[in-house]
Amino acid sequence: MLMKTLKKIALAAMVALSLGAVSTTSFAENDPGRISYPAAQAVDMLAAKVQTAIDSITSGADAETAGKVIKEASDFSKEVNANDRVARAIAKATNIVKAARKDVQDGNAQQAETKLRDAHKQILEAKSLI
Repeated sequence: MLMKTLKKIALAAMVALSLGAVSTTSFAENDPGRISYPAAQAVDMLAAKVQTAIDSITSGADAETAGKVIKEASDFSKEVNANDRVARAIAKATNIVKAARKDVQDGNAQQAETKLRDAHKQILEAKSLI
């Protein structure tokens, strides 16, 4: 009789603990040292990096320098953390930025500049989806 009562108490305590436990994802934080930006600010910063890439091409920077600036813009797109529609729009723009980087590496700066301008426009349009 005592054993049955102890089992019931132990089972009730286990159920109460499992129901009362809070998911650790609700307490998730950024990695130490990582800066997290609000979605609108991250989109603005991404647009600024793409504009910097455009400016580097128009100023006549060599392919290696322009490629590095374009790569920074492409990498920064990962910092945009917003809803699915914004993520899709940013992903499309990032694919264009990557294609522009390939164009710069192939020596076609004019086509790369056109693609970067298109990507910049799409990034600014994505901000309206936030």
